[in-house]
Amino acid sequence: MKNPKSPYFLVFLFSLLLSLSNAAEQQQHHQQFREAPQFYNSPDCPSISSDDYDDSDDNHVCSDEAVHVAMTLDIVYIRGSLAAILSVLQHSSCPQNIIFHFVSSASSNSTHLKLTLSHSFPYLKFRVYTFDDSFVSGLISTSIRSALDCPLNYARSYLANILPLCVRRVVYLDSDLVLVDDIAKLAATPLGEDSVLAAPEYCNANFTSYFTPTFWSNPSLSLTFANRKACYFNTGVMVIDLNRWRDGDYTKKIEEWMELQKRMRIYELGSLPPFLLVFAGNIKPVDHRWNQHGLGGDNYRGLCRDLHPGPVSLLHWSGKGKPWTTNYVGKVETMSFGIGGYYS
Repeated sequence: MKNPKSPYFLVFLFSLLLSLSNAAEQQQHHQQFREAPQFYNSPDCPSISSDDYDDSDDNHVCSDEAVHVAMTLDIVYIRGSLAAILSVLQHSSCPQNIIFHFVSSASSNSTHLKLTLSHSFPYLKFRVYTFDDSFVSGLISTSIRSALDCPLNYARSYLANILPLCVRRVVYLDSDLVLVDDIAKLAATPLGEDSVLAAPEYCNANFTSYFTPTFWSNPSLSLTFANRKACYFNTGVMVIDLNRWRDGDYTKKIEEWMELQKRMRIYELGSLPPFLLVFAGNIKPVDHRWNQHGLGGDNYRGLCRDLHPGPVSLLHWSGKGKPWTTNYVGKVETMSFGIGGYYS
């Protein structure tokens, strides 16, 4: 694995992000991308099917040997999505065993998105699902960042309803990250006897700051975390047991907190707090190497998080700055801002 603290990694990262993009085409809705190379399984990989992949063939989707990855997909984040896909395939020992499940908004041009994926990754095993914004639009409350109010941000709460019932476990990834390790390691995270999801926990974070004084001053609400060692976790990287999610009707539990938020403001951020209310303290912790998040913050205003110590398997630009956005392309010097502390 390349060392993310090495200056050579900067060159590698930009090569990864920009190799897919045709620099002559910059307009968002008319981007053209190069075709990625085909990636092959190593000899010891199990086979998920003896037949050529067909999008209508459930033998692939239902295979126990497949690694399932879910992501949302829209035109605004398409460059980041393609970079994430490429990084997953590049670092996988069994890339032909990975099946991607993309969720796009009903209001988006799904045909264009499918064509972009097919042209960029002709051998990719994937499906695109339509997410009806009306499922959640009436539940969304205005947050402190307008970008967080997009209905598609809430699609992760509905994966158990969207994906086929035979898909029992999925790795959910945001569209603003890059892997530098084999995703099969993350997908194989043991969830124990009753955990619904796994994610890196950050127990040093100020957990109380994610909820308003109204929440903490109400005894019936603050008791939500009684007998739970509730820690912050980032929902951009999660391993989810979909069967346990369905059995526990966790989508409904998240929706109930969103309904309460509409009546009395108990948090300020978008889709994260309902996840914390339902799962914080009850998840399976994952090593921090799997979510080096907080990148893309602002060094000048001191909004960058400190790096997690030790090796890194996943880099996550969860801040406002994204290396693949227009104002970053061709401006290598801004990566001191985008990486959020590697070279400060």
